[in-house]
Amino acid sequence: MRKFDLNRQADIIESVLAAHKIRGKVWGGAVTPRFIRFDLTTTLGTRVNQVLALREEVAMRLGVPDIRVYRKGDAIRVEVPRPDAAVVRFSTLRKRLKSVPPLTAVLGVDEDGAPLLLHVTSPDVAHILVAGTTGSGKTILLKTLVLSLALRNPQSKLQLALIDPKARGFSALAGIPHLIRPVESDPARAVALLEGMVVEMERRDRMKISRPAILIVIDELADLRMVAGKRVENALTRLTQRGREAGVHVILATQRPASAIVGGLVKANLPVRLVGAVPTPEDAKVATGIAGSGANRLRGRGDFLLVARQEIVRFQAAYASDEEIRRMIASETSRWRHGDFRSQATRPPVLSRHP
Repeated sequence: MRKFDLNRQADIIESVLAAHKIRGKVWGGAVTPRFIRFDLTTTLGTRVNQVLALREEVAMRLGVPDIRVYRKGDAIRVEVPRPDAAVVRFSTLRKRLKSVPPLTAVLGVDEDGAPLLLHVTSPDVAHILVAGTTGSGKTILLKTLVLSLALRNPQSKLQLALIDPKARGFSALAGIPHLIRPVESDPARAVALLEGMVVEMERRDRMKISRPAILIVIDELADLRMVAGKRVENALTRLTQRGREAGVHVILATQRPASAIVGGLVKANLPVRLVGAVPTPEDAKVATGIAGSGANRLRGRGDFLLVARQEIVRFQAAYASDEEIRRMIASETSRWRHGDFRSQATRPPVLSRHP
């Protein structure tokens, strides 16, 4: 974006405020791949809701379909979609990151354009909920998250259990040697896998061990629940309640994370949420757990909010095509098998009981 265009948009925002007798000043911001953020402050005595109520008018004056307006600290932020939105390539982002802490996933770039990482095994994370309607980019986010972990962590530190009820989301990840079992799409075998993970968790509790970390990733939980029912919820409840200390972590993805779909106790144990575009403010509140998050104004195609401890960070998820994912996995095969990534850990023995 040219500096002239940025200054013109800042002037328009200030002029709309002035037209409503609100004295405000745009003093900073950031240009990200998908949107431009303007930071503004108003004079003492101005109610924040007065500014938030002007969202539609500001969007109209800027000539864009919609904007997101919210308070962050002592500033009000206005996020305006870019007409020339760019894709955040996982391969490019990976080259920018010379080092990543162990068991830390690469999500994309945040609202300041900096790489956004998530330490999956942190006590503040433990388990993750991914939500968003069709086209929001949930499955792509899950794939790049899993890939980023596998590329940086040997099998002796990380093992994966992937469940894909639709049998098409995780096919590109089939070659990762970290898999405890092949990517599972059959409902009966998926339930057996989850129940086997509960047995493994209990074994680890008895032995007081928590390594290697096991990451269970389920895409489209609602599909699995429709077929497998209560057994899925019971297993996930056990895993999300007690799994962290045993080194078992769960990532669940669904379009609408209502308690009836996810399960009330399961949802209560998912402290971190990655929320993509949803259709209504009500859906946004259900997905984020926070009123007024603006998730219903996200642009889709990888435009996400990270919600943790009542804090919200907007980010653009990194993108990699299935072909790129397969190519990266193939290029790492030699190192995984013969180099630093050679596994020093056997697979959990209980899983061999389930064919």
